[in-house]
Amino acid sequence: MKCPKCGSENVNVQVVNEIQLKNQHHSIIWWLFIGCWWVPIKWIFLTLPAFIVKLFGHKKKKIKNITHSKAVCQSCGYTWNV
Repeated sequence: MKCPKCGSENVNVQVVNEIQLKNQHHSIIWWLFIGCWWVPIKWIFLTLPAFIVKLFGHKKKKIKNITHSKAVCQSCGYTWNV
C-alpha cells in the first residue's frame, strides 16, 4: 500500500474502535398510546416512589461501538480511511 501524500510504502493499517454514548428515548407511538396516560397517573398516585426512581434509577443510555480501519504512513504521519 502506498501513501497518497508522499508515496512511501512504509504504511501500517490499524483497526480503530470509536464508542458513542446515546440517550434512549421513547418513540412517538409510545407517547401517544402509553405515555399520555401513564406519566400523569404515575406522578399523581406514585409521587414519592416515582421521584426516588427518577433520582436513583438507571439512566437510559446506550453504547454504540463503531470500528473502521485507518492507514498511517510511518514516514510522513498522514492518516486515511481504508
